[in-house]
Amino acid sequence: MKKILFFAGALMMFPLCTIAQKSPVYELYKQKYPDAHAVRLLEERKIDISLEDNEILITQDIFEEDLYLDKAATYGSKRSINYSSFFDIESVEASSLLYENGKYNELEVKDFVEKDEMDQSFYDDSKSINFIYPSLQPGAKSKLKYRERIKNPRFLNSFYFADFKPIVKSKVTISVDKNISLKFKEFNTEGVNINFTEKEKRGKRIYTWEANDIEEYDLDSGAPNFRNTFPHIIPIITEYKSGNDNVKLLDNVSDLYGWYYSLVKDVNTEEADEELKKIVNILTQNKKTNLEKVKAIYYWVQENIKYIAFEYALGGFIPREANDVFNKKYGDCKDNSSILFKMLDIAGLKGNLTWIGTRSIPYKYDEVPTPAVDNHMILTYLEGDNAYFLDATGRYIPIDMPSSFIQGKEALISINEKDFVIKEVPVIDAKRNSIIDSTVIKIEDKIIKGKGKFRLSGYPKIDFYNALEIEKSEKGLKDVYTKELRKGSNKFLVDEFKEINKYDYDKDFIVEYTYNIDDYVNSLEDETFINLNLNRRISGLKSKKDRKNDREYRYKLNEKCKIILEIPDSMVAAYVPENFSTSNDFFSCSIKYTQEENRIVYEMDIDQNFILLTLDQQKELNKLVKKVEKNFKEVIILKDKK
Repeated sequence: MKKILFFAGALMMFPLCTIAQKSPVYELYKQKYPDAHAVRLLEERKIDISLEDNEILITQDIFEEDLYLDKAATYGSKRSINYSSFFDIESVEASSLLYENGKYNELEVKDFVEKDEMDQSFYDDSKSINFIYPSLQPGAKSKLKYRERIKNPRFLNSFYFADFKPIVKSKVTISVDKNISLKFKEFNTEGVNINFTEKEKRGKRIYTWEANDIEEYDLDSGAPNFRNTFPHIIPIITEYKSGNDNVKLLDNVSDLYGWYYSLVKDVNTEEADEELKKIVNILTQNKKTNLEKVKAIYYWVQENIKYIAFEYALGGFIPREANDVFNKKYGDCKDNSSILFKMLDIAGLKGNLTWIGTRSIPYKYDEVPTPAVDNHMILTYLEGDNAYFLDATGRYIPIDMPSSFIQGKEALISINEKDFVIKEVPVIDAKRNSIIDSTVIKIEDKIIKGKGKFRLSGYPKIDFYNALEIEKSEKGLKDVYTKELRKGSNKFLVDEFKEINKYDYDKDFIVEYTYNIDDYVNSLEDETFINLNLNRRISGLKSKKDRKNDREYRYKLNEKCKIILEIPDSMVAAYVPENFSTSNDFFSCSIKYTQEENRIVYEMDIDQNFILLTLDQQKELNKLVKKVEKNFKEVIILKDKK
């Protein structure tokens, strides 16, 4: 495709004139979708899969026509088409259509610019063609037509029958040579009226899917990835006939693994760098067990190899040599796995390259045995029945915990050229991800003076470490702790703090601190009122009543809060609230009050035993949280001694 220099026509972003007339099609869809910014009148994809000289050739003709319903049209003027070394864009046509004098007049896009895109992690040699639709305004249309050539048949695209705007007509047609076998996987199509037809014509099988009048999809904050919701199909080329032979492509997981293994089998065949050998020997020399050796190497890679994602072509699937990664001190997920693999090998240990999808990808390997099933690589260390999923792209991840975004996912673990295993990554128990805050407080006038110990483990600890890395100054750290430890009211202030086990991978992180909360205690005549429910973060678990989607959380969590109130010598406890608890299968909260001589001990224990909640479960959780919030109104009453 011919490159054209970008014309900096900023005025093209805005209407050149005000059009009073509105077309009948605008009036129709403005009335039908009054809240929509735009409507997709047609989305059509025609895919041709042919066999020439025993090679599969795939082209896609894509056509989009949009109608703009309000002033947001100007923001839709900018458009880009992404491609990479796996996909070529062979032609592009784009235009705006403005309604004047009872008809639409077409303005062609003349200026296109190509640029690199570098924002993906697994394979990223992405480029884009960028352009601006001229003079878009309410009532205008845009048309886009382009041809895409898919170079590798394993990367046949998914097709979605939904968008974040209404779609009037969505259609995909696949014409495939009779010597090519194709299968289809459907997702989220229940309840969607999709008309499917199949026929043969001129030596080809032709499959067509068509859906009409599709409402816009809207994802709430915290909803799972759109792949979990949008109706879509994934076509898969399983095999094809080459001469008299049938060539397997992606019929099952073994086919996918065979291709993956062919890409990594020749990696790290060269002799390891002498300096790298020396480091491995130093790391492992005093370790008594193999697991201790693996741990030392794993933590070293996390700390010393910076994660940077930059890929080109099959480099998005082939790890770089460990020596190269070691010398540069950076790499992507595959490169980090490569150097881990080599360092374990130097230590006489076996690591297993592992392909895995993050939680943004909902498919299982036997459902979709194509590269669409995963987007990440780690290293697995197998010891007996135990599997340790080592992801060195992060920092501070202990050896017995996976990175949070692969919990519950299937891992495709390489054993050798022919053999592999699929294991499910565990979801870490809430008790392992704990936030424990224990404080002793005194009342001085209307001020609370407190001394506390804050303890973190698991994923909350990792999150906290990452936040602390940003702040280096004493004042900045104090601001972080004032925000994260806040309790009672926004008048909470940390006075002093001491950090223990900071950045340690295996030990709990502890912060000892002192604080004050001004103007928190209320008094009336001879009675003093104090609410010990200082931590009310649980309220953030409630979902809005109009929520439409499931809600995803990064990890399960256990949170404990213990507050010891020292009763002043001049007072006695006149009222202590009753204990409270509420629970179901995935959530529990208990609040306990205990009086011990001149002290009242408050203990709150919360278990969030979930990482995904359906709409019904969210409603159930809302009810429980409201019960807790009602209990938050309980106060302790202290009375002056007579």
